[in-house]
Amino acid sequence: MNKAAHKELTKNQGLVFGALTSAEGPLTAYAILDQLRDDGFRAPLQVYRALEKLLEFGLVHRLESLNAFVACSHPGCSSHHAVAFAICETCGHVSEFAPDAALADLSSWAEKAKFRPSKTTIELRGTCANCSAQSAN
Repeated sequence: MNKAAHKELTKNQGLVFGALTSAEGPLTAYAILDQLRDDGFRAPLQVYRALEKLLEFGLVHRLESLNAFVACSHPGCSSHHAVAFAICETCGHVSEFAPDAALADLSSWAEKAKFRPSKTTIELRGTCANCSAQSAN
């Protein structure tokens, strides 16, 4: 399923996906719950079930280091596709990208080690260009 197929989402999945796509940064499940209380969300399990399916559909990603979620910025991305994130520790901005050379190296290593990865997530943490420029002034 790709982003264009989001019309097939359940009501809860659509609301969670909407919260993530309109967010300015990553959201934890509890932040999503707080945002969606007026829409009938009462328990974390409602959010986690929706997130589980959105992850499966490749519409969102979990940022392991932040225990938070972001909407996928690459149409057609699947949950098993290797992705990388640059996370600004100053403003919280997250950029998603595909680090082809690093992924090739990881795939080569895995093949030689006869290791079968089920998921690859690379997270770079630091300071974005905008925050670096502001701190230089």
